[in-house]
Amino acid sequence: MANRHLQRSVAMQSLFEWDFQGQHDDQSMVILNRNIAEFAPGIDETIFAKHLIEGILRERKIIDSLIEKCAPEWPLEQVTVVDRNILRLGIYELMFGNYDEVPPKVAINESIELAKSFGSDASPRFVNGVLGTIYREMGEPLKNDVSENHAHFKQRKEEKAMGDGALRELTEDVSDEEKEAAA
Repeated sequence: MANRHLQRSVAMQSLFEWDFQGQHDDQSMVILNRNIAEFAPGIDETIFAKHLIEGILRERKIIDSLIEKCAPEWPLEQVTVVDRNILRLGIYELMFGNYDEVPPKVAINESIELAKSFGSDASPRFVNGVLGTIYREMGEPLKNDVSENHAHFKQRKEEKAMGDGALRELTEDVSDEEKEAAA
């Protein structure tokens, strides 16, 4: 887990640099590799950070439109570079991530932690508000989702006998009918 947190942090710093330097997609991996060497020397595996950067850049139009929709009082160019890229990372993990690897609540919490570490005093609250809005809007479609990935997530939650607080909080309102459909 610490490895993922570190990779997420390096990915966010790389997105910040990419954004600050003019959003040249062809430089994203150069920036990431340099930042891995500088901020995470000796890390064995960097696939997660690379996956995050590639996915965020691939889905940037959707992600940026969600930021604009969920923070209408803040045009995208007025959101600080740090907050904008923390949101890009969090939204990517919420919308396009693998729930078996990173459940939605974990993605939100990790983004809030990045905001505490790198943003202003107001950043954690802002990031939480935007990601919370997106998560709530996602709630309805996921409520009836019985896809293999979502069903496996529900099953894993049940197998853990509600031992994991984040999973318990996320799935408290799962109906018996949905549990049966997922089994």
